[in-house]
Amino acid sequence: MSRDHRYFVYIVECADGLYYTGVTNNLDKRLHEHNEGVDPKSFTYRRRPVKLRYWLEFQDVNQAIEWEKQLKGWGRKKKEALFNEDWEKIKLLAKSSMRSHPSTVRSLSDSA
Repeated sequence: MSRDHRYFVYIVECADGLYYTGVTNNLDKRLHEHNEGVDPKSFTYRRRPVKLRYWLEFQDVNQAIEWEKQLKGWGRKKKEALFNEDWEKIKLLAKSSMRSHPSTVRSLSDSA
C-alpha cells in the first residue's frame, strides 16, 4: 500500500565536510532538527551546523526510499557532481565505479 504525500530525499553537508543523506516528509522541520541537535546519537549531532546541498521531492515513499538508498551508495565526487547537475560527470563516475568493481560487472552479466 503506497500513500501519496510529499517526501524529500536530501543531502546535507556537515560542518566537518561530510555528507549525510536522508529522507523525510517535512524538509524544513528535519533540517531544523539536524541543526538543533535533537538526537545526541545521530550522525549529524557532533557535526553541526549542517547545510542543505541537495533535495528532490517524491509523491511515493517507496520511490523516495529507493533514491535515498542509491545516493547513500554514491561516493563524494558523484554527489558533488549531482549538486552541480553535472550529468556527464555522474555517468563517467558510474562507469569508473563499474570498472573498479569487476565482481559487480561479472555478477550483472551472469544474471543475464
